[in-house]
Amino acid sequence: MIYLDYQATTPLAPEAFEAMLPWLRDRHANPHSAHSAGRAAKAAVEVAREQVAALLPPGGRVAFTGGATEALNWAIKGAGGPVVTIATEHAAVLDTAEAMGSATILPVGRDGLVDLGAACAAIRPGVKLVAAMLVNNESGVFQPVAELAALAHEAGALFLCDAVQGYGRVPIPDDCDLIAVSAHKIHGPKGIGALWIRDGVDLATLLHGGDQEGGRSGTLSPALCAGFGVAAALMGERRERDAAHVELLWGLAIGRLDGWTINGAVDHRYRGNLNIRRDGLDVGRLMSDLRDVAFSAGSACASGSGRPSHVLRAIGLSDAEAKSSIRLGFGRYTTEAELIEALTRIDTAARAQRIAV
Repeated sequence: MIYLDYQATTPLAPEAFEAMLPWLRDRHANPHSAHSAGRAAKAAVEVAREQVAALLPPGGRVAFTGGATEALNWAIKGAGGPVVTIATEHAAVLDTAEAMGSATILPVGRDGLVDLGAACAAIRPGVKLVAAMLVNNESGVFQPVAELAALAHEAGALFLCDAVQGYGRVPIPDDCDLIAVSAHKIHGPKGIGALWIRDGVDLATLLHGGDQEGGRSGTLSPALCAGFGVAAALMGERRERDAAHVELLWGLAIGRLDGWTINGAVDHRYRGNLNIRRDGLDVGRLMSDLRDVAFSAGSACASGSGRPSHVLRAIGLSDAEAKSSIRLGFGRYTTEAELIEALTRIDTAARAQRIAV
């Protein structure tokens, strides 16, 4: 299997796996217990918390959650509405903001970038929260997070950054108030994320109970925390190597895309996300023909819905164009040979469809 779906999830780093093993095998104490075994588990959690925080701005705290979806829900519901966000945001933001009953959804251009004029008009006094992705999960496009945070603060609002796809890869502006991150997008385990909360920001409680994370209740898993922490530490240690490798893979990919169109901005995007389309492409047939190549027809969170990507529709693609698009995600463990083989086979299978017609 050639794996090219890094935006859906990344392969677990061997180092993260090894860090988790003792806590899965025989160090089973509750980290919230007062006995020595519990204190040891608590210490492991706190080490992980520091490792995750090291890639985030100073002046805030890291609260562990069950994942980024929970972190985003907590930030939005905890801050309250009205909320201003962007049409290309993850469903965890859009659906939660709309559930608040007072959401303004900002449009984007063909490049996927937010309309800053519309943002200036919408982010006015009375707005409680502005939410934006650092790196889009479907297109890889960067949003002007620092500019949006400044507009939010001028209006007296908080700024939430969904940094899930950019954490450890792209600098996160210091002027965010809330930042959501996820372990399994950085070669850590699934089932754990975090919400960074700036000092002085007071959020309403999301989950009531033991209040283990200060507004989020529930027993933490030392194993998941340890895996997250080591994965975060590796992101810091390997940042330059990973970035250079991704840039190399990007160059190999775009040199083999004759007849394909890149969706969204080419310059303002994370290079490990390649969202492309080919007129008339039957993506379902393509995936069936290439079952040993893992790539995406859109966000994994919306797979099986049958609807065209809301992100691609927001940047102005027709339903037919959106449905003829695929997303290739690659990174640390993708080899040059794997990528070249996959691209060759994808292109050959796509061209064969045209011949068959």
